[in-house]
Amino acid sequence: MLGLRSSPTAPVTRDSLTRFAWLSIAAAIATIVLKGIAWWLTGSVGLLSDALESFVNLGAGLLALWMLTIAARPADAEHPFGHGKAEYFSSGAEGTMILAAAASIATAALPRLFEPRPLERIGVGLAVSAVAAAVNLSVAQVLRHAGRRHRSITLQADGDHLMTDVWTSVGVIAAVTAVAYTGWLRLDPLIALVVAGYIAWTGLGLIRRSVRGLMDYALPAEETARVTAILDRYGPQGVAYHALRTREAGHRRFITFHLLVPGAWSVERGHALLEEIEAEIREALPHANVLGHLEPVEHTSSYEDMELDR
Repeated sequence: MLGLRSSPTAPVTRDSLTRFAWLSIAAAIATIVLKGIAWWLTGSVGLLSDALESFVNLGAGLLALWMLTIAARPADAEHPFGHGKAEYFSSGAEGTMILAAAASIATAALPRLFEPRPLERIGVGLAVSAVAAAVNLSVAQVLRHAGRRHRSITLQADGDHLMTDVWTSVGVIAAVTAVAYTGWLRLDPLIALVVAGYIAWTGLGLIRRSVRGLMDYALPAEETARVTAILDRYGPQGVAYHALRTREAGHRRFITFHLLVPGAWSVERGHALLEEIEAEIREALPHANVLGHLEPVEHTSSYEDMELDR
């Protein structure tokens, strides 16, 4: 006897998530313009590194829009478990683009270590860069909140990336200010190299998260504990379980288990209990597909399918 249900929570629609991708794209275009002006005014390679990262933001926003559109498609005959894993491609690609940006920043900064150049119109340039940082900060908070709410790794990755951009901007502004006061011109390319290392680390983190999703990692321990707590409550009724397996794809969770009930129970009674347990799990973990398999607790054959490769 099998039971399969999805969470009753309203589905995440294309309109509910792609609007955040459009917000990210708009912010990226605005900050490219602002940071480009700041670099043009000052000639700072640190501000150039900040501007180059905004091009990554734009590429990431466009890719997020594409992947979120795919991920929102309903399950079909060729994709019976939905299209949620498309989000992991977005996260991985964004991480790769960040690594490319880090390499570009390092390439631009290294020659300046040996041939430092004076900076110009620093005050105006830093003011423009500060406005760009404020734009990114606002959008990053929106994306991170939406990512947590909708369990979207794409939006979370985009928001986290924008936050690294904010801190990058803060560091660059501080460094360029220090150059203006100390006259130590090599500080400008040095901070650019630090920025390159920092965003490269961020890119590697996004790639790791993408790989985890594509490799069907289990749900976090805290979420799995919620499932086991529900199943354990039925032990006093002579009910047991095994073969509990979990995974996630984008915003959706997938949970399967074998429920062992007394063989003397009727099919109707066992099925009713299975439906009750599945409903509790779906309530505890929204956006969950729950699949339970009913077996008699006394039969030895019920314990022959516990291994992970069955």
